[in-house]
Amino acid sequence: MKKLLSILLVLAGLLAGTAAKAQNADGEFAVFSSITRYLSQGDVNSLSSWFAENMDVTVISSTRSCSKKQAREILRSFFSANTPRSFEVTHRASEANKKYLIGQLNAGGELFQVTIYATAPGGETYKIQELNISRQTAVY
Repeated sequence: MKKLLSILLVLAGLLAGTAAKAQNADGEFAVFSSITRYLSQGDVNSLSSWFAENMDVTVISSTRSCSKKQAREILRSFFSANTPRSFEVTHRASEANKKYLIGQLNAGGELFQVTIYATAPGGETYKIQELNISRQTAVY
């Protein structure tokens, strides 16, 4: 009985360690969990809370350096013409106080590649500095 209890405690410890590692792996990119949810829902108001005061926005082939308010309107227009169905992260990377995300947005019957660059200067909250939405091209 003691041996079984010891085995169970070891297994519980291993499982807890695995869960902690998985949580830490996601924790590094936790900044993107809300952002990806808002993208998949087309929730521009919530998404814009992650915008820097001034940022670069590219939608299809139009690029602008704009204010947070202007970026919100650009995305509102995009989502009104392209109702989102889903968003899937395809790549994530990071450097000191910088996070990158590439994903695929299914919206309006088309696929779009979304690239996000967010920074946290001085260890502050991450803010989106660049947001790029381009039509996905077929790969053969």
